[in-house]
Amino acid sequence: MKVRSLLLQTVIIAALVIGVSRGAAFAGEIQKQLTKESTLEQIMKRGSIRVGFSTFIPWAMRNKKGEFIGFEIDVARKLAEDMGVKVEFVPTKWAGIIPALLTGKFDVIIAGMAMTPKRNLKVNFTLPYNYSGLTLVAHRKLCEPINPTKLEDLNRPDVIFAERMGVTAVFFIKRVLPKAQLRFFDDESQVYQELRNGNAHANLADAPGPAFEALEYPDILYMPLGAKKLTREPISFALRKGDPDWLNYLNNWITFQHSKPWLKERDHYWYATRDWMDQIK
Repeated sequence: MKVRSLLLQTVIIAALVIGVSRGAAFAGEIQKQLTKESTLEQIMKRGSIRVGFSTFIPWAMRNKKGEFIGFEIDVARKLAEDMGVKVEFVPTKWAGIIPALLTGKFDVIIAGMAMTPKRNLKVNFTLPYNYSGLTLVAHRKLCEPINPTKLEDLNRPDVIFAERMGVTAVFFIKRVLPKAQLRFFDDESQVYQELRNGNAHANLADAPGPAFEALEYPDILYMPLGAKKLTREPISFALRKGDPDWLNYLNNWITFQHSKPWLKERDHYWYATRDWMDQIK
C-alpha cells in the first residue's frame, strides 16, 4: 500500500510539474503575441507614427506654406524624433476623432484632448503632458447690455453659445449654464465667424484661443470675465485599449519630457506669446 501511495504521489507531482511548465510556455507565447501586435511594435516596423489631430489655434494649424504647425504638432514631431521614426499627420474632424482612432486610422491622438471619464470608457489615456482650461470670449454689443460679472449671469434662455461639436466646453455649459442655448459647428473658424457676425453671444474654449480672438477683433469681441481659466483640464494622448506596451512607452516618454525644459518652452512659445503669428498671416 505504501508503495502504491508513493507511486500515486509521484504521478500527481509529475503531472503538476508538466502542467505548470506547459502553462508557463503558453503564457510566454501569449506575451510574445501581444508584443508582436502592439502598436509600438507596428510603428517601429513601419518606420512611422500616424498621429490623429484636429485644427485649433495655436494647438495645430497650417502656416503660409500649407505646413502644419502648433504646440501639438511640435509634441508629435518630438515624439517621432525620440522614437527614431517619421511622423504622418492625419487631420480629422473633432467630432469623429475617437471613432477614427478606434478603427485604426492612426496610432494615437495628440490633439489637446482633455481626459474625461466618459472618453476614458472608449479609449485609454496617458499621463497628462499639459494642462488647459476654459475661458470666455463674448460679442460686445450682445453681451455688454447683460454686463456679466460672473459666468452664471449668462445662464439665460436668450443667451446663445457657439461651440465646436464634441469639446469639453459643451458638457461644461450643459452642466453649469443649462438655460443657455447651444449652436454647434464642425471647426473653430466657423465658431468664431458665427460669434463675430453677432449670431451668438459667447464662446467657451480652451485658453488661449478666446484671448487671441479678443485681441484680434477688439471692437467686436471682449473677455467680460478676463483671461482667468474657469476649469483646469488634464491634456493627454489617447490610444486604443488593450495595448499596455504602447501605453507604457508613452507614459514614460511624457514623464521624461516633464523632467526637461522642452515642454515648458514649447508651451510658453505657443500659449504665452504671439511670436508665431507671422507664420500664419
